[in-house]
Amino acid sequence: MAPLLELRSISASYGRIQALSGVSLSVPEGEIVSLLGANGAGKTTTLNVVSRLVPVTVGSVLFDGTAIERWAPHKVVGHGVVQVPEGREIFHDMSVRENLLMGAYRRTDANAAASDFERVLEYFPVLRERLRQKAGTLSGGEQQMLLIARALMARPRLVLLDEPSLGLSPRLVQQIFDIVRRLNREERLTILLVEQNASVALAVSSYAYILENGEIAIEGPSEQLRADDTVRKTYLGN
Repeated sequence: MAPLLELRSISASYGRIQALSGVSLSVPEGEIVSLLGANGAGKTTTLNVVSRLVPVTVGSVLFDGTAIERWAPHKVVGHGVVQVPEGREIFHDMSVRENLLMGAYRRTDANAAASDFERVLEYFPVLRERLRQKAGTLSGGEQQMLLIARALMARPRLVLLDEPSLGLSPRLVQQIFDIVRRLNREERLTILLVEQNASVALAVSSYAYILENGEIAIEGPSEQLRADDTVRKTYLGN
């Protein structure tokens, strides 16, 4: 079966700076795939290439078998690819409810969107308690939950999840990834996960790629990489 997302020999640059070189990866439908690496390795750039926020100089991006590397970003979103950016990019002065509804702004199926609103809140009950609260007053963990919940309101087929553990306590990291596991298991949500916490990422994903200087250095089943001595010493710290 063809993967839901496939990158074929992708290269991308910021001006004269080469950010990605010959990156190839695939994400099967219904799976979580991790993209690991140090700061500056090209992880977020890879997600931005898929979202069409960074142009491809060489190579092809296929979503459900269709080349999308020349599409406008809004068209990519309209076909079910939603990015959850790092850095808590919420609408701070809007309420939690308004932030969630912004996730469905392109949808025309009002009844289904209302049903999804209730379904999403079942995964994030703390947000139900804060629907009238300004999003900027939420804790860091609650803001990360809001970002993921807002993405779900678009009813995506693929979520590009960028550094969800950034700046969170171990307890909140565990809570966030418990929800990610549930979404994958119960909703069959396909996720491409960028994460510096390699131990957590490998624990939730089925397959992983490790980027170094814009190139894929290592890849394999997550369980296999967790047992690899080189990966453990370099990325897991043990």
